[in-house]
Amino acid sequence: MRPSKRAPDELRKVTLERGVARYAEGSCLVKFGETHVLCTASLEERAPPWLRGSGKGWVTAEYSMLPRATLERTRREVTSGKPSGRTQEIQRLIGRSLRAVVDLSAIGERQITLDCDVLQADGGTRTASITGAWVALHDCLAWMRSRDLVKTNALKDHVAAVSCGIYKGTPVLDLDYAEDSAAETDANFVMTGTGGIVEVQGTAEGVPFSQAELLSLLGLADQGIRRLVDLQKMAVG
Repeated sequence: MRPSKRAPDELRKVTLERGVARYAEGSCLVKFGETHVLCTASLEERAPPWLRGSGKGWVTAEYSMLPRATLERTRREVTSGKPSGRTQEIQRLIGRSLRAVVDLSAIGERQITLDCDVLQADGGTRTASITGAWVALHDCLAWMRSRDLVKTNALKDHVAAVSCGIYKGTPVLDLDYAEDSAAETDANFVMTGTGGIVEVQGTAEGVPFSQAELLSLLGLADQGIRRLVDLQKMAVG
């Protein structure tokens, strides 16, 4: 039995609330159970220096966790002068995931930054960030279209992410912290609405996992991401 009493293939309750940040071009408050992340999309009328003159734009991301997002207060990373290695890895993952479904030529020489701020953490903050950031990005691009800043639909597909793992010998979907901290295997999957795999991160904690178990986790992730994409469609529809 999972600590949350969920079935092995059951997501936590997921909600996607749009338009929660007054000044951002796009925003979404995403909740995966007790994990809550505020995602905002901000448009800048300039591309990064290495893209100037190329006619292409850029989509990037920043990720942070509020001091009391967890049981004990953590110091703001700004006080140390630089983001931690974990933070850098997560924000690069979010950026890669979103760029996989954006036509960068269609947005012109502009940059869209997705800020993902974890308000409350209970496992799966990076996967929730990707899923919610897609909604914020969608609304930012819609904002641009309404002002003739883009002529075509720059968003090529949905993208969402979910965690899977092997907990007490059983493959399970969407780990919360109680499972994540005790799982024999922990994996994150990023996939598009059409089923394309953007990224897979998988780690064994002491006991190596087999190819059959990896395929089982992939099957769970595929089911879960299909449900998340349906929720994205409902949110923006």
